[in-house]
Amino acid sequence: MTDALGWRRKFGVLAPSTDTIVEPDFYAMAVPGVTSHFSRIHIRNQDLSDDAGFENLLVQIRAEIGSACERVLTCEPDYMVMGMSAETFGGGVEGNRAFVAQIKQITGLDVATGAVACERALKLYGARRIGVITPYQPVGDANVVRFFGEIGFEVAAIEGLKCPTAVSMAHVGEDELRAAILDVNTPDVDAIVQCGTNLSMVRLADEAERWLGKPVIAINAATWWMALRDNGIKDRVYGAGALLREY
Repeated sequence: MTDALGWRRKFGVLAPSTDTIVEPDFYAMAVPGVTSHFSRIHIRNQDLSDDAGFENLLVQIRAEIGSACERVLTCEPDYMVMGMSAETFGGGVEGNRAFVAQIKQITGLDVATGAVACERALKLYGARRIGVITPYQPVGDANVVRFFGEIGFEVAAIEGLKCPTAVSMAHVGEDELRAAILDVNTPDVDAIVQCGTNLSMVRLADEAERWLGKPVIAINAATWWMALRDNGIKDRVYGAGALLREY
């Protein structure tokens, strides 16, 4: 017997309790027969006003992630998806591998992370020099630059928005994000990547690709793309960028 709605795949998704963007984004990019089932990582202190606050967010995620995995496993998902990105960039390539191994050990399932999804997308596009937008403090930006550098990409420009709380990431509007896109779009940049699952940029990234004539990768779209394609689901999704529409 298969699930009445998730008859192709059921995805278990881990997201911070403060995140209000990734869940509706995933639902908006849904395809028939694939369902997403969220488990929230309890964030008790969402202060991100400095590097110490940002590091404390990662400490909270690490402390809670095992319990979040165990809760979502009770719906018997087929695959895991990370509805958060900061932790997937932490510690560079080895940090990401350790994170993936941890999730696999707990759940016994394969997992899509934003960091690996962006790596796959950039390699698909043949990009080398990239511009990056994040909601992070400098310590978070440093993790992102380290990860991309270790996998062979040069971060030519990065715009960290330094959102003061985890919830406030979702308050960043399109005007500010549009300005950030233009700031990192130097002439030698091959592609633009947006990190931070609680930034709402899927629709704007789709539009920006048409203005700029180059890939603009919103991390929620890239992660969803990786999850679908890893599971053999080739459906095209429109309005979320070229990755889901063309690849």
